[in-house]
Amino acid sequence: MLRLTWVQPEDLLGHELRQSAHEGREISAVAARWYRAGGPEAPTRAGASTGPVSPYLRMLAKDLLDELADLPRRSAEGEPTCLERIKALCPDWPDPRGGAPAPAEARLEAAWLGRAAGCLLGKPVEKLPLEGIRRLARATGNWPLHTWFTARGVPDDLAERYPWNRRSAENSLAENIDGMPEDDDLDYPLVNLLLLGRHGKAFTTADVARLWLDELPAGRAFTAERVAYRNLLCGIEPPRTALHRNPFREWIGALIRADVHGWTNPGDPAAAAEQAHRDATLTHTANGVYAAMFAAATLAEAAGGADDVHHCLATGLTVIPRDSRLARAVRHAIRLARATRDFEAVVDELHATHRGYHWVHAVPNTALIAAALTHADGDFTGSVCRVVSGGWDTDSNGATAGSVTGLLAGHPGVLPDRWTAPLKNRLATSVGDFNGIGFDALAHLTHREAHRS
Repeated sequence: MLRLTWVQPEDLLGHELRQSAHEGREISAVAARWYRAGGPEAPTRAGASTGPVSPYLRMLAKDLLDELADLPRRSAEGEPTCLERIKALCPDWPDPRGGAPAPAEARLEAAWLGRAAGCLLGKPVEKLPLEGIRRLARATGNWPLHTWFTARGVPDDLAERYPWNRRSAENSLAENIDGMPEDDDLDYPLVNLLLLGRHGKAFTTADVARLWLDELPAGRAFTAERVAYRNLLCGIEPPRTALHRNPFREWIGALIRADVHGWTNPGDPAAAAEQAHRDATLTHTANGVYAAMFAAATLAEAAGGADDVHHCLATGLTVIPRDSRLARAVRHAIRLARATRDFEAVVDELHATHRGYHWVHAVPNTALIAAALTHADGDFTGSVCRVVSGGWDTDSNGATAGSVTGLLAGHPGVLPDRWTAPLKNRLATSVGDFNGIGFDALAHLTHREAHRS
């Protein structure tokens, strides 16, 4: 039986109940009707439950999804999605700073390599609980985490209890890495290179949608991106694509698409954030959009030559509403990282603070990224190892931390060889004609787009 992930109404309803509660909607009556009818909880880790429900429950789930969408959202005023309203809540929104020179190709290559290596480090432990990540690393003498995960030396009972990610075990462990395997965390930067190449920096959200339909295989889109893709095929236009039966609208998907927007707007965090906003609103709202804007502005500041990660993170905070859940979570994570010597303790506190969120939600994951970058003082190895060891969306978090610290490193030769050599300057992908491309070639293409107005 084909059980397509991230689109089954009975699974979406459980996720929507949690998301609506985060947004301040009064969900109790809807939840009672669903559970009284025998409706299941949302899957904890997987993208779909194991089997279908009755036709009645499926129809009820669709009705309740629409009913929840009509409920008032208490967070609406303080967490808008409209760009002008976001800016109104950002008293330190940066002034435009166009005209900065494009980053050197070597710096951009380091960013691409950092993104790939950080992603690859996190791939085999994606979806594992925090305890599983720690026990697997300790069993092989890799704790605190400092290099690739390996299955060599892991006791059979531990491997059975905490199995490696099914899709990644064959190409993301120390003993089998052979180039950079395909991952959506690298696919989306490629898509955005195509976007800028075709439409320039003045692209619209509709341009993003058309490009996805032309170039992004539907099976390579997940969570909010898959729902938005489905909505496009059903004739729903942006920005409603981000809203219609999309409980993943504040998850991490828009953040993982933000890098190219930052890389190509060196020293201009406002332009990077606005670019990321136009991309993100195809699929996300509020804090899901803010995460992308935060990442893009942070990266733009680093791309402009800033060499202090704390300054870059502070710049990222200037483009998101000060009292939003995301901004509060990032500030808390930075304070915690500065005040706590043991990063395990930082992670334990973050997991306790954000235990109500799904492991792919943008709020806890962005907070963890900020904490890791802060605690490691922007060092590449320290940042990617800390963020991956912190769990949640390990490959996406490793990718973003690696991108920031790759830019800060400034040159591929500064990155330790153990991280870059296994990549073999080769990226696998199903996007466009990029399969097999080298990171040096990607840096050249990115440099070209950074030059364009």
